[in-house]
Amino acid sequence: MDTFGPMKTQPLPRHAQSMLEEQLRIMPVVVLTGARQTGKSTLVERLHPERRVITLDELEWADLARRAPEQLLELAAELAIDEVQRQPALLSAIKVQVDRDRRPGRFLLTGSANLLLMQHVSESLAGRAGYLTLWPMTRREQRGEGRAGCWQELLETPDAGWPALLENRRNTREEWRALARRGGYPTPALELQTPAERDIWFDGYVRTYLERDLQDLSNISTLVDFRRLMRACALRLGQMLNQTELGRDVSLPQPTVHRWLNLLETSTLLVKLPAYAVNRTRRLIKTPKLYWADTGLALHLAGNPEPAGAHLENLVLHDLLAWREIRRPRVELGYWRTTTGEEVDFVIEDGQHLLPIEVKSTDRPRLSDCTAVRNFRTEYGERCRPALLLHDGDLLDWLAPGVLAVPWWCVL
Repeated sequence: MDTFGPMKTQPLPRHAQSMLEEQLRIMPVVVLTGARQTGKSTLVERLHPERRVITLDELEWADLARRAPEQLLELAAELAIDEVQRQPALLSAIKVQVDRDRRPGRFLLTGSANLLLMQHVSESLAGRAGYLTLWPMTRREQRGEGRAGCWQELLETPDAGWPALLENRRNTREEWRALARRGGYPTPALELQTPAERDIWFDGYVRTYLERDLQDLSNISTLVDFRRLMRACALRLGQMLNQTELGRDVSLPQPTVHRWLNLLETSTLLVKLPAYAVNRTRRLIKTPKLYWADTGLALHLAGNPEPAGAHLENLVLHDLLAWREIRRPRVELGYWRTTTGEEVDFVIEDGQHLLPIEVKSTDRPRLSDCTAVRNFRTEYGERCRPALLLHDGDLLDWLAPGVLAVPWWCVL
């Protein structure tokens, strides 16, 4: 049995809450999206207990939103509407209301679908709304620190100061496979203590998504096929996306695979990591790589195998996504791979600077592990900060010129 301390009874602080507060002070509409059960409603109730909250999961409110949206929007001066993707036409009425009165913080909309990716949302709230995604809980959020990893500190610290910065975080060591198994959804991560309990929770989560949430986004009649595609994606975690090959393996046409993958991305369950596209002297692979927003869910869908190196990569990506969500100006994330097979797991593009990151599940990093990041630094020259080689051992030192080997838990 792997556990993570006692059961948590009080909501823990979230990394996104400062940005949510800032957007509510500026914009008349704020849209908080994220997968179901990431803690959106808890965050809203904690920050704004006085705000009137209604959910379109309840038939009474859903019917009112359909019949008389203006009446629903006038229920309170400050209104939070949960699962707003169930009535996308409501956005038209919100647009009219905001054009009449642009007071900040009037409407806080939450939903388990990314409204920026939903094709059938016809009315744009451009210029009227701020957008924020709540990802599953990071490791530091689960520890009660209300933050993501120290990516911001690394960007703000001179290169020579990185070892001292990271040395101060050595006392937070953890077994990454246990972290991968429990994932970041608050209930399985904080409250459920055994793999069997989490397996029951994840099974119910997938059933709810397939039988309820998915039907709000698209009419999927073959749920068995859709679940088979989810499993295939979970088994290909960290691999480049080949929709034709994926369709052949699950006996589905490529257009169907394409549409269903987009639905998983719209649901904020699947993450397509783009290739870093700037090329100077080499041809680069531009196909995205597949990851999941939550490693616990990915392992459940894959049949609960032993976590592999790709799951440690996924943990790093999840932390990067949570950090990037409140970063202003926004940074770009991608991976780098050449047609000759050289690959860097992650690249942070911060303005004119690049920070390459390689992730290895080994506890004894070697010089050969940093060949790709060294070549990347040679390729992009002065734009590059030192590379990070995140690993599962204890070494915190320069493994090669411009490559710092760091235990993964010193960053995340």
